[in-house]
This record gives sequence, C-alpha cells and structure tokens, in this order.
Amino acid sequence: MFNNEQFIQDCIEAMAEGKEAVREIVAKAVSDTASLLSVLGEQEHAGIYPLYRSPELTIINFTWAPCMCLMPHNHQMFSVVGIYSGREDNIFWRRTETGIEAAGAKSLGAGDVVALDDSSIHSVLNPIGKMTGAIHVYGGDFFAPHEPRSQWDHETLIEQPWNIEMVKSLFREAEARFNSTSHVIV
Repeated sequence: MFNNEQFIQDCIEAMAEGKEAVREIVAKAVSDTASLLSVLGEQEHAGIYPLYRSPELTIINFTWAPCMCLMPHNHQMFSVVGIYSGREDNIFWRRTETGIEAAGAKSLGAGDVVALDDSSIHSVLNPIGKMTGAIHVYGGDFFAPHEPRSQWDHETLIEQPWNIEMVKSLFREAEARFNSTSHVIV
C-alpha cells in the first residue's frame, strides 16, 4: 500500500545515490496505481500539487487536464516522472544555434517512468479525454531552482524566462476549456 510519508522519506534517502535510485522508488510507487489513487484520490482538478519541497528535493502530484499541452521547458535539475493514471506524452527538444528543435518523444501510460537529466528540455501533452495523474520528483527546488529556468513559446520556439505563475494559469485554463466543451453533444 502506498504511504505518502514513507515515499517522501524513501526519495530523500535515494537522493544520496542519485537519479537512478530515485527512479527505482518512483517506479515502485507507480507499479501499484490503484494504491496511489486510493491515497492521492481521483484527479478532479488540473494543477500542480506539491507533496514535499526542500532546496534539495521537490515531489509534486501533477494533474494534467484532458488534451492539455505544456510548452517546451527545462528544469535545470534532474527529474523523474511516474504516471499513475492516464497518459503523458513528452517531446524532447535540443538546443540549436537559433533555438530548439524536436529530438525525440516518449509516451507514458499508467505504471511508466522516465528520468530526465538536468539539461533536458521537454514539452508535455495529455492526449486523452480524461485527467492524467503523475508523480514528478525533482533533484532540487522546482519552485526556486538554483539556476534560472526557461520556457519556449509553442509557436515561435523563442526562449523566455520560466514563469511558474503563468504555468499554473495554463493548468486552470486547460481545465476550464475542457469543462466548457465536455457538455457539448456532437
């Protein structure tokens, strides 16, 4: 049975060994999606829900709205993503002389895990018509990173400073947009 306090403690201890040790902890947690759902609850609202935050480690329960897309961005710290419900499609990007270009993709479903290094750039899409739940573990303070983060405009791919308040509003807007169309009978 998933235990939130034990999961946090296990992640804290795994940090001493690095990203792969954290990945193993997350993989174990999302291998029992029913247990995670029983503790964290069904996703009712899109958002960024911190479970733990320190200068060395942040654990977040992300709930992606249906058909939501988040622009390319970096973290400036390693991250481990584990899906416990729904789907999360990641596009990986690499820097070029003039900006960024797509360099790969990975689709994650319930029980899947991916580890990203501190130089990774990715965008995220929930391609399905229901909420997606994901545990993200970061090797630093996600909300106050030691190095400035970036985000890239979806259309122009122009780099801008990361704006967490804008990102939070994107989650609210994506949920509102979905809710406004989910009652339409086609």
